[in-house]
Amino acid sequence: MEAEPFDLVVIGGGITGAGVALDAASRGYSVALVEREDYASGTSSRSSKLVHGGLRYLQNFDLGLVREALLERALLVNLSPHLVRPLQLLVPSFEGKHPQRALGVGLNMYDAMATDRLRLPGRRRRAYDDGLEEWSPDRHRVIDGDEVKRLLPALRSREPTAAYLFYDCQTDDSRLVLTVLGEAERYGTVMVNRCEVLELLDQDGRAVGVRCRDRLSGRELEVRAPNVVNATGVWADTIRSEELYAEEEVPHIRPSRGTHVTLAHESLPLVAGAIVPVGDGRTIFTLPWLGRTLVGTTDNDYEGPLDHIPPDGGDIDYLLGAGNRFFDLALDRSDLTGAYAGVRPLISTGDTKKSVDISRRAELFETSSGLVTITGGKLTTWRRMAKLAVDRIVEREGREAPCRTHEIPLGHPAHPDELASAGDEESAALLAHRYGYAAREVLAMAEADPSLRGRIVPELPDLLAELPFAARHEQAVTLADALLRRTRLGILDAARLVAPGSPEAHAAAVAMGGELGWDEARVARELEEWREVGAAEGLTGTPAPEGAPVS
Repeated sequence: MEAEPFDLVVIGGGITGAGVALDAASRGYSVALVEREDYASGTSSRSSKLVHGGLRYLQNFDLGLVREALLERALLVNLSPHLVRPLQLLVPSFEGKHPQRALGVGLNMYDAMATDRLRLPGRRRRAYDDGLEEWSPDRHRVIDGDEVKRLLPALRSREPTAAYLFYDCQTDDSRLVLTVLGEAERYGTVMVNRCEVLELLDQDGRAVGVRCRDRLSGRELEVRAPNVVNATGVWADTIRSEELYAEEEVPHIRPSRGTHVTLAHESLPLVAGAIVPVGDGRTIFTLPWLGRTLVGTTDNDYEGPLDHIPPDGGDIDYLLGAGNRFFDLALDRSDLTGAYAGVRPLISTGDTKKSVDISRRAELFETSSGLVTITGGKLTTWRRMAKLAVDRIVEREGREAPCRTHEIPLGHPAHPDELASAGDEESAALLAHRYGYAAREVLAMAEADPSLRGRIVPELPDLLAELPFAARHEQAVTLADALLRRTRLGILDAARLVAPGSPEAHAAAVAMGGELGWDEARVARELEEWREVGAAEGLTGTPAPEGAPVS
């Protein structure tokens, strides 16, 4: 990074920064990317894991945003079919009632807005006369009560009458970030995590790079480039905030916390997802995800520090209470297998009675130093956000460099049957989903070292070989990096892994340490730091005082 100047420096290694790096590098720019913590360690690993248009935005008549997101959804399934996959979602009805007609009208619009002749190869396709094909979901439909019970076994006791069934898509958000970063690297991007930007470098009033500190060694370095993009999400106004607010009509960013919890499949068994009414006019999702059930999300103002954002106890109770009422269950916090929270940027308009949620719509600002700041948006529209930022740079430089990310595959798919050496079908399916073709490298490490062939935890199919793979190929440097963002076990089996003396956590640290040269003392230190991260992040949730079901 110090040896030669780049055309562009990207600050931030979440999904937006990763997208900017890929977009710019694929247009011929030389790109450097720096991330203060770990890749995807902010909001980009703490979403609801959905790639979707957003029915609630349709209800608010934000048709442009829904249309944009639905087209991006179809595009992402084509570009990365192993990682972005269709998901059935249900809106059930009970007591002999039929699904609401108004919702059916909305779903008709949702279906219609999702169609476009995207000229891309896809796994699920629809053919046209010109021979070009696109992925497109089936149209929504009404299913009967028996089919509802098959797809939502947790609802059997309530005897549902019927349900609307429609389609969106689901992903592993942090793996999507890592996959986009991998493609950016393939196009020449140089990237590093644990590298904090201290200040912008100036020359005649223009930003010409960044001064950084390597947080592992403490060494400072300068990365020079005539273009700097700030893609730090909710932290966007911490980079040259005085310049940003003095020159642009930018209201201050106010974070909003979204809490999610995970449960064992047996505690809340689902085959498809369900939209659950909460009773205050809001809804939450209950979704099958990586062998668990994911429940979320909330949306409340957050004023605490941004380094670690634990779930709020009241939010956890809110989610469990909604699930208990809808599914007629008696879940309490002892049923949690994990919990996490992330923050989205809210814009404060200056009116104490009003705020505008921009976390789903991209906002781009360019100040006098030439710094380009991109914030807002949502996971689904990351590619559009990146294009918006890079288009601005291309325009001001007068280049002829059109965007190409709509045609660049993200990873390379692999079928689970091609990964027979994974040891079992569940592990093969997970590896195919998580890595695609690169799963072969994970399995090669397992073949070379039999101690890496086993599972990290008994109930879930993640393999020990993934930990040294993360260190060797994905810049994971701590056990928390591997458990929270390379695998997702830190939010899927948190109680087991953060428990003092956990044999599974110890085995994971030893497996990762074999690649990084950790001795016994370093393994012990990593385990202690992992438990500290688990406590700071609130990964297990807070035990309920009485241990009684939350109603």
